[in-house]
Amino acid sequence: MAILVSMSAPPAAAPATSGAPRLRQLQWQALGTRCEVQFVCADETVAQAFEREAVGWVAAFEQKYSRFRPDSLVSRINAAAGGDWVPVDAEMEQFLDLCGSLFEMSRGVLDVTALPVMRLWDYKAAQPRVPDAGEIAAALRLVGWPKVQRAPGRVRLPAAGMALDFGGWGKEYAVDMVAQLAGRHRLGQVLVDFGHDLRAVGAAPGKPAWHIGLEDPARPGDRCWTSVAARDCGVASSGDYLRGFTAGGRRYGHIVDPRTGRPVANGCRQVTVIAPGCLQAGVLSTTVFILGPDAGLRLVAEMMGAEAVVVTDRARHQSKGFHRYEVTQK
Repeated sequence: MAILVSMSAPPAAAPATSGAPRLRQLQWQALGTRCEVQFVCADETVAQAFEREAVGWVAAFEQKYSRFRPDSLVSRINAAAGGDWVPVDAEMEQFLDLCGSLFEMSRGVLDVTALPVMRLWDYKAAQPRVPDAGEIAAALRLVGWPKVQRAPGRVRLPAAGMALDFGGWGKEYAVDMVAQLAGRHRLGQVLVDFGHDLRAVGAAPGKPAWHIGLEDPARPGDRCWTSVAARDCGVASSGDYLRGFTAGGRRYGHIVDPRTGRPVANGCRQVTVIAPGCLQAGVLSTTVFILGPDAGLRLVAEMMGAEAVVVTDRARHQSKGFHRYEVTQK
């Protein structure tokens, strides 16, 4: 869950004379969230071509990889669980390779097969409930990336009830891809923001970077506890203070540890990661949130170019170089 606030641009760009660079804003709904791209471009033809390509690419990506689309490739794979192999193209093969790499990198906590346990903790239900130990155990038997069977050009989920869900990092992947599209159109000042998962290219007009506010978990929607300067990097946050439910006097957040089948309860409120790309920032922020500040920050220290800050119930913990990105601290 991303909880970032872009602070660099006004609500609308001021008119500019023909041929003069100006800040443009493109907004649309996709991937279950608001997608926004701010970019500087003087050429109307280039700007329109980029906008068409960005919106079209995201639509095609969602159509193929969203589990909420019944005719998507992911839905076909999930529907065949426990049955036949499903043919996949080269692009999906690469995506599945990425799933394996992220599973290994995250020490097994970023698992695209975790949907069975996530469904048990449905915080959106009219009356959310805490599943019993038997339900959790049964769901966990369906979870585990190593269970996925692969062969050239096809994939199979061997047990009925298994399912793939790219929602944990698909949006961040899309952010990076749209930033790459901007580069192909020779756009050098771009901020891609999909549900506040971000990729900054260059700097905001008249500024040394894009300034991104980090929301205060204690006062969501009211204030930011600091802001960071993002330039040629990705920024993503994870937190469970906005999504979850309370039962029996106890609050359960929406981030579930696929190793235990239960919501994370390690004191973390918010994790923000700055990394070379949005995908890396996003997967690290979720991983660190699940692992906790000590193990999580040790993992970040192993990743070249990545920095992180962890806000817990009692303190803030940050990697050695995170302070270099901070603009203000309140």
